[in-house]
Amino acid sequence: MSDEIESLVLEHLRHIRGRVDQIAEDMGDMKHRISGLEQSMNLVKREINLSEETDARQQITLDKLIERIQRIERRLELS
Repeated sequence: MSDEIESLVLEHLRHIRGRVDQIAEDMGDMKHRISGLEQSMNLVKREINLSEETDARQQITLDKLIERIQRIERRLELS
């Protein structure tokens, strides 16, 4: 009976080890996928920052144009 119990315990341990190995492999895959997501998020953040910089430059240009138009209107006494 001791041999049967030992055999049963070994069988369970092999099964547990197989599952642990599978979980470890799955975790490796998940880490790889998360790294890819992090890289994609960094690219998105970079694009957002570039877009915000472009918006800021356009706003500055627009403000300068408004100032010029206002000066012209004052000189021509249109306003």
